[in-house]
Amino acid sequence: MLYKDAGVDIDSLNLIRKSIGKHVTKTFSRRARSEFGLFGGIYSINSDFLISSCDSVGTKILIACASGIHNTVGADLINHCVNDILTTGALPLFFLDYIGFSKVNRKTLVDVVSGLAKACNKEKMVLAGGETAQLTRFYPDGIYDLVGFIVGRVSKKNYIDPTTRIKSGHIVLGLKSSGLHTNGYSLARRVLLRKYRLASYIPELKCTLAKELLKVHRSYRKELEPRLKYVKGLAHITGGGFYDNIKRILPKGLSVVIRKKTWKPSPIFQLIKNLGNVPEEEMYRVFNMGIGMCVIIDKKHLRFFKTIKPVLIGEIVKDSFGVKVE
Repeated sequence: MLYKDAGVDIDSLNLIRKSIGKHVTKTFSRRARSEFGLFGGIYSINSDFLISSCDSVGTKILIACASGIHNTVGADLINHCVNDILTTGALPLFFLDYIGFSKVNRKTLVDVVSGLAKACNKEKMVLAGGETAQLTRFYPDGIYDLVGFIVGRVSKKNYIDPTTRIKSGHIVLGLKSSGLHTNGYSLARRVLLRKYRLASYIPELKCTLAKELLKVHRSYRKELEPRLKYVKGLAHITGGGFYDNIKRILPKGLSVVIRKKTWKPSPIFQLIKNLGNVPEEEMYRVFNMGIGMCVIIDKKHLRFFKTIKPVLIGEIVKDSFGVKVE
């Protein structure tokens, strides 16, 4: 089974993004930099850059709704957005949320917002406001949509510009994920729910399917914040997996080789691969496969990262093939 079979066409989405990008760059003022396609928008203000990003938790929401657990998706959203702007070296300032629904109960909304607030506090960020919209008959009853908007700041001298920092010979470190994080759920649900119920205990996962699929998207700010000065580039492994996300930050003339045998993916990924007969390449294009953040550094700085237990998973090479997972 492919991601396209579950209703998500990555190639089509990438073409749409390129088309959108041509129009977005035309709206940029002298203060803004046309960095459409990276992990955050950039706006210049005095000696700093303001970095913004927008995302959702996708169809992971359907797992929360089906299991009745709504106090974790807020943390998923916060952490995803924090990781996105962190790729530029930015730390979060404030966050806005959007919750859209036709009909959900009060407790559900309170659980979602309390989860958002708790995660904001943990990430040292203000939950500045948001929008709660009741759109009658727009969403199925009991289902809601959750979207977040983040703004952070980085000084221009500390901005991580991968196009100027990444060089041939640099190494790639992988920071482990907590699970699926917030991507690939359309395919995961299509495969897993044909055999299991969310309440099913799965021995190889050592927990129920619901608990596995609701594991919170990991934030890497705490580990990386004191080490950002040694970072040459960061790739948040989200939608598009290794192939699309690392490609975003590669300078022209450089490629990356990822060696998948250097780490063992979490059991959930093997379960999806086997049950869905998903090709190996497709797995690394859709899921994070146990690595949520790729950190590119000069190997002489490796000693500064050892305490956060990264995995050495690859290297930057002079070539034009882009991303190779071997």
